[in-house]
Amino acid sequence: MEPKDLLTDEILKQFKTGKQLNDFLMQVQKRGIEKMLEGELDDHLGYEKHEKAIAHNSRNGYGTKKVRTSLGESEIVVPRDRDASFNPMIVPKRGSMVEGLENIIVSFYAKGMSNSDIERQIRELYNFDVSASTISRITDKVIGDIVAWQNRPLEPVYLIVWMDGIVFKVRENSKIINKTIYIAVGLRRDGLKEVLGLWLGKNESSAYWLSVLTDMKARGLEDILITATDNLNGFTDTIRNVFPLATTQICVVHQIRNTCRYVVWKDKKEFTIDLKLIYGAPTKNAAEAALEDFANKWNSKYSYAVRSWRENWEELTAFFEFPLEIRKIIYTTNLIENLNGKIRKYTKNKLSFPSDDAVMKSAYLATREATRKWTMPIQNWGVILNQFLAIFEERVRLN
Repeated sequence: MEPKDLLTDEILKQFKTGKQLNDFLMQVQKRGIEKMLEGELDDHLGYEKHEKAIAHNSRNGYGTKKVRTSLGESEIVVPRDRDASFNPMIVPKRGSMVEGLENIIVSFYAKGMSNSDIERQIRELYNFDVSASTISRITDKVIGDIVAWQNRPLEPVYLIVWMDGIVFKVRENSKIINKTIYIAVGLRRDGLKEVLGLWLGKNESSAYWLSVLTDMKARGLEDILITATDNLNGFTDTIRNVFPLATTQICVVHQIRNTCRYVVWKDKKEFTIDLKLIYGAPTKNAAEAALEDFANKWNSKYSYAVRSWRENWEELTAFFEFPLEIRKIIYTTNLIENLNGKIRKYTKNKLSFPSDDAVMKSAYLATREATRKWTMPIQNWGVILNQFLAIFEERVRLN
């Protein structure tokens, strides 16, 4: 057994209850915080304790302060300076919480807990009270992070950009109305997925998407190879106005849902089997033949469905231009819908939001939580990258 393991065992033998161990750890933490405060003051003054002062400012004794940490509440001594310019980072002036506990509160909020739920949870776990207003103040610090994140530079090229909207209820002028968070996710040239931004607007429209695309372009995005979107009226034209070279693919799954919306129950199984012959065809020519068969069979009963496929045919079948591996990731917006589902999961406890800032704060934190595991390239990345290089070599290599 390692010596450090023996030492740990000897220490642990002293504690008969969990409270004794927690009290010991609190004392260790208290001493650690006080030592770090001394180090911060040394750095602030430019000389260490017991050395001669090298500036007009110097040490001026100590004050006491109650702080709250993830282990509980304790009183610490805080060193002071004569001109009161020392503001420690670990426990700032007028603050009573160390960063670790603030991170816990933000994490609870990100997972969809309400302020009252967080208040109760902190009381149960750490045996002290944190007011709802304090929780709001802590989570409001995220607003600055959102502004910086939303205005960060983007890559010059994304191979695929998925775009979709998610609706929330938000209070505005004493009324609860629907507002849409517009979400764009890009596939980078290293195979990693990246949320490009969150934008809050009224009900989803191609006009608002124009401002979203323009914003992305202003942040350095020069080219999108393929877009994957829902079947929003005018969306394709909007994309081409900003990124004229982009291949636009309408989500086939959205199209199927829209097509089946008015199909009676007894026809639905056979109807969907016939639809699959269209989008599951090996080539575009085969898909066109399947569409004709579908029209001959169903046009008299469901003319709307046939017309919808014909009117959106070019954007619905863009994926046939690409190899199978690329087809699988562009003919549906499942990727962004999965992200939306996780955001919904984290925000489901909030039936409505009191302000635009509140809904953006929740959506941003939920997005950050949902994308923590986006650290690896997408499946079959080596094959997919080589296919993109073969088709779009000059555009992929754009610097």
